[in-house]
Amino acid sequence: MRVLVFGTFDNLHLGHKYLLNEAQQRGDLWIVVGLDETVKRLKGFYPVQSQNERKQAVEKSFPQTHVLLGDSEDYFQPIKNIRPGLILLGYDQKLPPGVTSDNFPCAVERLKAYKPDVHKSSRNRQKQVAQKIDILGN
Repeated sequence: MRVLVFGTFDNLHLGHKYLLNEAQQRGDLWIVVGLDETVKRLKGFYPVQSQNERKQAVEKSFPQTHVLLGDSEDYFQPIKNIRPGLILLGYDQKLPPGVTSDNFPCAVERLKAYKPDVHKSSRNRQKQVAQKIDILGN
């Protein structure tokens, strides 16, 4: 069965790896890495790493998977192309505005959190910003 995961995967961390390992146990894993502009549109900020850096990090950590960049025009295009049997979502993953899991042509499963107090991208981003401010202030 084809399993599809979407994400930003900025500064790939153990929480991301948990999601991808869980997905890989469920079948043939396909990973869609969000485009920089899509991340900006959905989250309100650009990722720290470029889309190509994030894609390369995922490919390096999960070489036996299929990794591709998202579609700039249509969130559903990768789903149409891949035809997954399952879409796996992270515990806190938000869908694009106007999209619900009912819109997907396959099963959708949401994982439980893996140490969210330690491995959460927004928490890591806050630390990075604080470090940059500290460096600039000194």
